[in-house]
Amino acid sequence: MSDGDLISELYAGCFRRLVVQLYAVTGDLNEAQEAVQEAFTRALAVPRKVAALEHPEAWLRRVAVNVARTRHRRRRVLDTLLRRIGPPPAVADRSPEHLALLAALRDLPEGQRQALALHYLVDLPVDEVAATLGVSAGTVKSRLSRGRQALAARLADSDHDGPGPEPVEPNSIGRKHVRA
Repeated sequence: MSDGDLISELYAGCFRRLVVQLYAVTGDLNEAQEAVQEAFTRALAVPRKVAALEHPEAWLRRVAVNVARTRHRRRRVLDTLLRRIGPPPAVADRSPEHLALLAALRDLPEGQRQALALHYLVDLPVDEVAATLGVSAGTVKSRLSRGRQALAARLADSDHDGPGPEPVEPNSIGRKHVRA
């Protein structure tokens, strides 16, 4: 019997039983299923070790319980942090311009969107954006330029749909300019 066959046989024979046992521990069926699935994933990574065990189901159970405990601890830490920082601002609190900008950003190609977000929202210089994305500085500059033009066009189109500010010149987005 191959190592993969042993894991498949264990899965067929133990999965439901382990899920029921973990459900009793966690009180959450989805969490129990995910923990048991993770245990089987780990078993697939070390099939010879599992094959050498006298009680592989007990090993799977222990791994699943440990996974569930770790996830519970992480969730508890995250919940504590979220309580400290408070709830995120409601979408209703965002201005129509903000929502239009988010919609326009979603429509951009991924490379342009990433470059614009890292450069203008995270405030990284071009060379750091390039290093983060694994591309050259020239590529970042090109994506920024094309992204600004595409954003300006999309925002200008949305401005024509109703009252609002004047359309934006493509090369003025993200640049400081002085009016005479």
